[in-house]
Amino acid sequence: MGTALRSMTGFARVRRPLEQGELMVSVKSVNHRALDLVIQSSSALDPFEAMIRATVKLHVVRGHVEVRVSLPKSSGPKSSGGASALALNREVFEEYLRIFRTEAKYHGLDSKPDLNAAFRIPGMLEEAQDTGLPEGTEAVLQEALVNALRELNAFRSREGSELAADVRTHNTHIGEVAEQMERLREGAREYFQKRLSDRLRDLAAGIQIDPQRLAQEAALLADRSDIGEELARLKIHAGQVAELMEAGGEVGKKLDFLLQEMNRETNTILSKTSGSGEPAMRITELALGAKAAIEKIREQSLNLE
Repeated sequence: MGTALRSMTGFARVRRPLEQGELMVSVKSVNHRALDLVIQSSSALDPFEAMIRATVKLHVVRGHVEVRVSLPKSSGPKSSGGASALALNREVFEEYLRIFRTEAKYHGLDSKPDLNAAFRIPGMLEEAQDTGLPEGTEAVLQEALVNALRELNAFRSREGSELAADVRTHNTHIGEVAEQMERLREGAREYFQKRLSDRLRDLAAGIQIDPQRLAQEAALLADRSDIGEELARLKIHAGQVAELMEAGGEVGKKLDFLLQEMNRETNTILSKTSGSGEPAMRITELALGAKAAIEKIREQSLNLE
């Protein structure tokens, strides 16, 4: 057995003591075609963003990942009294006053600026730039993040093993269906060749045609409707899916490619056996069952890393 298979859905949260409180790191992941990382934290942690991104990339290959970091309330920007503080964006405030006064004068209005209204303007108030983070915050943050990512992957591995079991069941069914179609194939081919010979004879009624040539033409047309190559490739792809699931690791993109190929083979089988009479009806039924199993695997593969 190779590396554990993982789903792309999971959640983990880790808390660690920090000076004057507790640091909390939560990590959530959902399906995505590539690694899409979103970090939600105080601006005080901006210097550690590169470390956070590098750490996540060591543990997660694919998925939309949200990392949320919460600092103790007493950490981060400080006011003179030690409480959490906000800073006024003076550039925005001065521009607000300038526009207010200009418009009031232009329209002849006798009014004064409303500070409450001004402070509600987006960007008017912002966190003070002085981080005031206690010494060792980065080391604590990294350790908490690593443990959160390990817990996330443990969660994703448990779900991944369930998804893998479901994929294996459907893939085994596809292999069994291919074997059944293989056993029916020769009978369908003989039936189709006989039906073609009869139709050609009817069409050539009253015309002198070499019976041997007639049989050759019927055999040629029957060969073009033979599904032997498609069945061979379908079984090969089913074997490759089994090997892929056994090897584990990052399988999502490779599995998607194999499923496209398997779907193409079953579509060709259906087109070749359409209207070929009673012997081919069972093959058509089996091919439709294979398509349904392929679709079920595809649905599960969308959540595999």
